[in-house]
Amino acid sequence: MVPHLITALTGPINELEQRILESLPAIERWFRLEWMEHTPPFYSSVDLRNAGFKLAPVDTNLFPGGFNNLSNDMLPLAVQAAMAAIEKICPEAKNLLLIPEKHTRNLHYLANVARLMQIFHQAGLNVRLGTLDETITEPTPLTLADGQVLMVEPLVRRRGRLGLKDFEPCTILLNNDLSGGIPAVLEGLHEQYLLPPLHAGWAVRRKTKHFAAYEEVAKKFAKLLGMDPWLINPLFEHCDQINFSLGSGTECLVSQADALLSQVRRKYKEYGVQEKPFLIVKADAGTYGMGIMTVRDPKDLADLNRRSRNKMSVIKDGQEVSEVILQEGVPTYEQINGAVAEPVVYMIDRYVVGGFYRVNPDRGIDENLNSPGATFEPMAMAEPMPLPKPGAKPWAPTPNRFYMYGVIARLAMLAASYELEATDPAAEAHQ
Repeated sequence: MVPHLITALTGPINELEQRILESLPAIERWFRLEWMEHTPPFYSSVDLRNAGFKLAPVDTNLFPGGFNNLSNDMLPLAVQAAMAAIEKICPEAKNLLLIPEKHTRNLHYLANVARLMQIFHQAGLNVRLGTLDETITEPTPLTLADGQVLMVEPLVRRRGRLGLKDFEPCTILLNNDLSGGIPAVLEGLHEQYLLPPLHAGWAVRRKTKHFAAYEEVAKKFAKLLGMDPWLINPLFEHCDQINFSLGSGTECLVSQADALLSQVRRKYKEYGVQEKPFLIVKADAGTYGMGIMTVRDPKDLADLNRRSRNKMSVIKDGQEVSEVILQEGVPTYEQINGAVAEPVVYMIDRYVVGGFYRVNPDRGIDENLNSPGATFEPMAMAEPMPLPKPGAKPWAPTPNRFYMYGVIARLAMLAASYELEATDPAAEAHQ
């Protein structure tokens, strides 16, 4: 499934794709050298937007929750990547404890948990589910839409180790983004690997830190290819001390939005883009498509109505928003059956293991698609890992587009590894 690109503005992207295909050996060598210096996140997913004149990541998730949306054809690749990831961390691992989100009644999310269990089981591990939900005090069966049953069990903490009643894991895999804070039961674990680390959760992580790291990566990559980093990098600004409920902090929002829109207008003029630029304002921490708005005029931020303020003031787990990222809006010109679509690429360790298109018929090209009404179309890759075909026309064959998506997603994953290194409390303690 490759959406139709509904824009004539494909000049810079055609050129970018051509350059990426021609530079394939140099790119793969560059990634290889980067991974010798940096540790990839255990797993990640990246939302991309393809505007025809620009292709950029707009979000990087370190606790991806949509493995069930990947094509079944990609499963062997995911299993291989999981084997490689576990081997690096704990080669003798037998048992893996998977800790999902607390809202485990969501059937789509449970299908993701089941798919993760399947991947790690086939990678050679005994996998069981432990929950942070303290209301679950005994093994509790959860039935999936397809009739499959998952057993969720209460966590047991014995001194410095975490497990289940009769289950001692070497590795603990979090599929819970810690939006509500870091539970005490996960702190101070000894001789166990907690993946991803606690500082990868939204209790600590900030999108502005990630995109600052991504900007650094994009500049390095652009230098390698001799291109303008803006073609793959969304510009951004930051505001803190915001209180949407009280309407305070709007001066920062208005001035930063004005400055950012001016920057984007200059780039549009340089590339002959006739579109009207827009910004996405979103909570600097958090996920699930909450706390997000589209802004076309800075004045709109000065007089937000009550409904908009309420929407922006609280995100997942009731967390109040006091910091936001203002991000250059990248329109998506990809469509499936007339509905707006954006690619999402999934990775385990440093390997791309598949992806899907998030499709939302109720949203426009300049809006957040991760909202009610979204559906998911697996990228139906004809081969398990479609290899690019140099010499073919840009955008014509599916594999070329998927290769380019994989390159940009891996840049975002590399930025996440820079970000995690910079915010690692253990590294700070050694300084």
